[in-house]
Amino acid sequence: MSAGAARFIRLIRQLGPIPVAQYMGESNALYYASRDPLGAAGDFVTAPEISQMFGEMIGLWCADLWHRTGRPHRLAYAELGPGRGTLAADALRAMAAQGLRPDVHLVEGSPALRREQAKRVPQARFHDTPADLPGDCPLLIVANEFFDALPVRQLVRTDAGWRERMVGLHDGALHFESGAKPMDEAVPAELAEAKTGTILETAPAAAALWRDLCERIAVRGGAILAIDYGHLEPRTGSTLQAASRHEKVGVFAAPGEMDLTAHVDFAALRTIAREVGLDAYTAEQGAWLNALGMGQRAQMLARSSPAAAESLAIAHRRLTRAEEMGTLFKVIAASAPDWGEPAGFA
Repeated sequence: MSAGAARFIRLIRQLGPIPVAQYMGESNALYYASRDPLGAAGDFVTAPEISQMFGEMIGLWCADLWHRTGRPHRLAYAELGPGRGTLAADALRAMAAQGLRPDVHLVEGSPALRREQAKRVPQARFHDTPADLPGDCPLLIVANEFFDALPVRQLVRTDAGWRERMVGLHDGALHFESGAKPMDEAVPAELAEAKTGTILETAPAAAALWRDLCERIAVRGGAILAIDYGHLEPRTGSTLQAASRHEKVGVFAAPGEMDLTAHVDFAALRTIAREVGLDAYTAEQGAWLNALGMGQRAQMLARSSPAAAESLAIAHRRLTRAEEMGTLFKVIAASAPDWGEPAGFA
């Protein structure tokens, strides 16, 4: 039994069942504070680790938006949950080639990952939370596989109506159960009479953070770009999952020692952005990367380094093909109205 599991069991024995959001949030807090989860020796690999082209496309996207807006003199690049700093390093190199050299701000709570980020992006300023980002200049904010790790709330339709999905104990082990408090008023009218067993997921923490960032952009200018796996239209069902050593495992297998994630509701993010006055655009990752020119970039790199041609082709397929990451992963951009339409969403 993991130390995290023992901790949750003690907590539930003392206080009773806890919401799924609390379980996910506390488990991930333990997990990310104690390790570098990336790479072959870790638990998962993200797009920037697959190929430098991913970060380069984001850097060129930022530079293009900067050019379209008249090349404002002062600008800040901010990244949420920047992993090892690979994406930022690749993106900043591509920006510099286009004349854009912004201030760099990284939001990271993990000491282990901050050390890796400082090696790759030594000019970066670090922040514990997005609330600490500068508020006196336009921001270009990037969040790759960040929102999926924020806690989700789950409601489940029971024979007695809608209830919050909780984590409790059964024979001394963690398991899902339904709370006692009616939650029908928290459910959209069209789902009021859904079939028993239907699960509705929401992400209050992600929605609140996204709204705050969009409001900053509405006031100061700039844009936010988020890339994650998720869905472009509303849906029901549980998407909570866990990963360890590059394999899916049960969500109660080893809390605090595995990565817990859930699909991002891009439709909800799009609605919030538009509510605060931003222009919002969504796309599938593969189509977006190809629209930015990743295919041409792969060919150019292959010509300059023929020995890497096969690995470049494999990386391009993995990032863009429908059967790989191309359709599962989605992209959303929200920009201030006077910043023009960002590239890749036509």
